[in-house]
Amino acid sequence: MSLILQIETATTVCSVAIAREGKTIACVEVEQRNVHAEKITLFIEEVLNKAGKSYADIDAIAVSSGPGSYTGLRIGVSAAKGLCFALDKPLIAVETLAAMADGFRQQQSDTSALLCPMIDARRMEVFTSVFDAEGNNIMPTSAEIIDEHSFEKLLQDHQMIFFGDGAAKCSNVLGTKPDAHIVTDFTNSASYLSKKAFEKFEKKDFEDVAYFEPYYLKDFIAGKKAQ
Repeated sequence: MSLILQIETATTVCSVAIAREGKTIACVEVEQRNVHAEKITLFIEEVLNKAGKSYADIDAIAVSSGPGSYTGLRIGVSAAKGLCFALDKPLIAVETLAAMADGFRQQQSDTSALLCPMIDARRMEVFTSVFDAEGNNIMPTSAEIIDEHSFEKLLQDHQMIFFGDGAAKCSNVLGTKPDAHIVTDFTNSASYLSKKAFEKFEKKDFEDVAYFEPYYLKDFIAGKKAQ
């Protein structure tokens, strides 16, 4: 039996969950910017209490590995690695967009449309990927600047559902296309890591805790300080 502690901080959501055999049994989360560093340790304690578990019960730590917020990813991965070192437990990395697609399928299991999770990357750029209804990746993860030609070929033959915190800002561009459907109320969650984290645990597909780094996709560019 596996009990996996799961951490999601790649987006505006700060979320911690515990899953048993790939099924979420407890989750604590909040959608709010710039609270990850403040909340993550508290949420880990809270979700353990909620599940009636202790650190000694945990078999592995899973973390949403990106792409996403540079600062959020560093906070989540640092917390996950710290727990792995302290508890001598393996680290599992779950790609953020793939987990989002899994989460959406849990909510809309009857859809046959292509799923396109989007993470806001400022202005009209998003981190995105495309999955079919069975979860197969058909467009690799990339940073895309969205315009009227985006996903043109896929939309010729498929219905597509766009969701995540990057989707709403694209509605004026993509929402006019007849086979493009924009979902604005999807909230990311550590609970969406459960399926893939369990699959990796079963295969012993673990990361090197000392050397693992988040999947940033793009280099971090610091903003200039106001004069």
